[in-house]
Amino acid sequence: MILRILVISDSHGDYRAVRDAALSQMRAEVIIHCGDGESEAESLRRDFPDKAVYCVKGNCDWGSRLPVQGELCIEGKKIIYTHGHAYSVKSGYAMIKQEARQRGADILLFGHTHTPLNEYEDGLYIMNPGSIRSWNASYGIIDITDKGIMTNIVHI
Repeated sequence: MILRILVISDSHGDYRAVRDAALSQMRAEVIIHCGDGESEAESLRRDFPDKAVYCVKGNCDWGSRLPVQGELCIEGKKIIYTHGHAYSVKSGYAMIKQEARQRGADILLFGHTHTPLNEYEDGLYIMNPGSIRSWNASYGIIDITDKGIMTNIVHI
């Protein structure tokens, strides 16, 4: 059993890049958008109705009614996802890691910095997929298997 999650962030209106990532990862059953792309997430829901699409509000999602953070339990793994601006991630990751640990997360996902990050630290998988729109565009993949969790950053 392998459940694949596509993690994207910071699309800033570039639905083509978001759609291309989804098309390149058709095995992904779940897509998590970590903010600054509410309209792109809505388009994903329309164009890929067989996928579960989740999105949180980013600092550039003006007027959005989306939550600032979300929480999912998939295959027994607790995933916390947020944009990151509410945790000042551009100044460091201590605050967001502490929040994830206090909430018992197995996986922490965030965006905002546009810089990819893929770490494992004391039982916590930490991923920032980077910006899917930037000159150094990237997205993340998470595979949850019977044997554990595999994470990867894909540069496009």
